[in-house]
Amino acid sequence: FFFENKGNMGQLVVFVLIQCFMLLHAKRPNPPRWPSSVRVFSPTDTDIEQVVNTAYRTNGGHVPPDNGQFSDARYAFLFKPGTYSADVPVGYYTQVVGLGDSPDDVVFTGPKGVHSEEGNYRFVVGALNSFWRSAENFKSVSTYPWFPGYNGMLWAVSQAAPLRRVHVQTSLLLFQYTFGDAAGFASGGFMANSRVDGPVFSGSQQQWMTRNCQVGSWTGAVWNMVFVGVEGAPRAHCGVQGKATVVEERTPVVAEKPYITIGTDGRFFLNIPAVKRGTSGFDWAPGVRVPFEDVYVADSATDTAATINEQLANGLHVVFAPGVYQLDAALHITHDHQVLLGLGLATLVSAKGNAVVHVDSSRAGVRVAGLLLEAGPLPTDVLLQWGSSSTATSPSADAGPGVISDVFARVGGSSRQLTQADVMVRIADANVVVDNAWLWRADHDVKGLVYNRTNPCKVGLQVEGAHVTAYGLAVEHTLEDQVQWTGEDGQVFFFQAELPYDVTQQEFGDAGYAGYRVGPNVQRHIAKGVGVYHFFRDHKVTVKSGIVAPMAPGVQFDSPLSVYLNGKGTVQHVLNDQGLTTSPTSPNKDPGAHQAWVCQAAQVHNAFGERRPCTIVKSQGEDCEPKNSSEHSVAVKRSIVSRIQRSVNDTLSRVQRTLKF
Repeated sequence: FFFENKGNMGQLVVFVLIQCFMLLHAKRPNPPRWPSSVRVFSPTDTDIEQVVNTAYRTNGGHVPPDNGQFSDARYAFLFKPGTYSADVPVGYYTQVVGLGDSPDDVVFTGPKGVHSEEGNYRFVVGALNSFWRSAENFKSVSTYPWFPGYNGMLWAVSQAAPLRRVHVQTSLLLFQYTFGDAAGFASGGFMANSRVDGPVFSGSQQQWMTRNCQVGSWTGAVWNMVFVGVEGAPRAHCGVQGKATVVEERTPVVAEKPYITIGTDGRFFLNIPAVKRGTSGFDWAPGVRVPFEDVYVADSATDTAATINEQLANGLHVVFAPGVYQLDAALHITHDHQVLLGLGLATLVSAKGNAVVHVDSSRAGVRVAGLLLEAGPLPTDVLLQWGSSSTATSPSADAGPGVISDVFARVGGSSRQLTQADVMVRIADANVVVDNAWLWRADHDVKGLVYNRTNPCKVGLQVEGAHVTAYGLAVEHTLEDQVQWTGEDGQVFFFQAELPYDVTQQEFGDAGYAGYRVGPNVQRHIAKGVGVYHFFRDHKVTVKSGIVAPMAPGVQFDSPLSVYLNGKGTVQHVLNDQGLTTSPTSPNKDPGAHQAWVCQAAQVHNAFGERRPCTIVKSQGEDCEPKNSSEHSVAVKRSIVSRIQRSVNDTLSRVQRTLKF
């Protein structure tokens, strides 16, 4: 630009400031410039199967088993409205997303359609390692016969592999049978805001969380099936002489995960669903619709913590393209109602001992979704910090809760370096909803099995804020308590934990650690479907109780359980001093998994010393076991093979007749 008075520095300064302001507040391109890790498909594209199968050869398949489990590749496949005949296998770090306003706008008509097979055809592994993938916002009419008598959409997965906003017109199979003595093991799982017209067969799934869905029917349960706000849910029942099922008719409070749509003009939108209270069934209403002019698309190849924080400070929402982001500082959320949304399991790695996400205190309505948080090599306090323990103020419920959706964390796994973090997630503010989280200290990694407390992590989740609600929470293998909950008015619907494999009696049992701990001063806490599993592989370890909670009228548990999986260890009680022992020799010396439930209200002894009556335990189901008994725990021994066969008896009867096994 030409200035007649070149000596007028004041004019020049003003001009530069104006240009900087315009650049700072420039609208983002719409459609965005997606990097190569994102592919947007149209119904007329002819290379769909070629593209997705190329990704699957990197991050999926069975040669070797669980191929791609610790790959650095990330993929998001976005499908414009229309009908697709392609079959779309979903492997590790892969997300399949429909871009329609309704799931019915994107229809997969192929025989298999969108599907996830178990990662290992050996039934003792099956889908146990089938993690880190997702599928959202489409309709499936798949009719493929996966095994005799069972056709439909296959989603044989374990943790961190959610289904959301899907419409399955046929059957939904959450497990897979290939050959041999039993169906493949599976340790899921999560489904929300979905409709299944036909039956859901859970088969060998050890546990599963279903929220705000409509299902034609549900068949199967092993240890812990939890249904919240689900139309068509099975009848509630505690214990194994039936189906271990917890049912909550209405969802207390939730907001569905943000999602992306495309308009007829090719412009993209970020949809932020509204907060709902006391609901049941699915809800596909769009919520707030934000054009991508106000959304920053981050690219792991070019973005840093500094560049992303600049956009957050300007008030933009951030969508992370699939990739691995090495962050040397935390991403700071400083605005109310701001959204972080990851595609394709976008992975945020702590590069310098920093948190990777920090939500400032008192921020209302923040959404953090679709991200994998990973520890780095340097000592780290926490990976996700929500609010501050030193801050007295928190957002009110009326201002809108913060929501964590499909956020997963891990310490160890993909790196050949030692990684570490004291805590994976800490929630210090009030009014936060956790909607599907798996926090994992790796029991195996890219080099093999993990021993000797490698990749140390003390605690998976710490909750200090009041009115925090969790649906579908799993924490595994941390070296101290898996969960520490000290905030009042907490609610948890479904919890699954595995205690660490590689600790000694002195390190874990003598220290009094547990799978789920409610702080001694808490007066109000509700937890339904809380399970603590143990496999003390390396040493004999005895734990007093899988769950520790104070004796208070407002502290209540529904159908808590313990499971001995394998190994050398013992958990003496399920909850405080209630529930039978699970160990290698309970109830007899036969090998296999042993379970114990606490199924009826009774005198519960305070874990902190005092003893007096308190109905801390509630149960569901008219025929809760043992019936009319003051000895209200039940422990049942079954070998692993017979357990799986029994769990799928009603779903595999036709298979058994056909294959004669």
